[in-house]
Amino acid sequence: MAFVWSFVLVALLNYVVGAIANVPFDFQAGVMISLVMAVLVILLGEAIPNQEVSDN
Repeated sequence: MAFVWSFVLVALLNYVVGAIANVPFDFQAGVMISLVMAVLVILLGEAIPNQEVSDN
């Protein structure tokens, strides 16, 4: 599911920023960035421990 959300959000961001900067929409660049972001999100999720937080 991380790949889907990463793709959608990065494609949206790519489109909006490109429209503001008045540059043509590059779909392939958005796909590449979304794949990198999805991998980073998955790695970050695996790196965070699932332990309970102590009540100090």
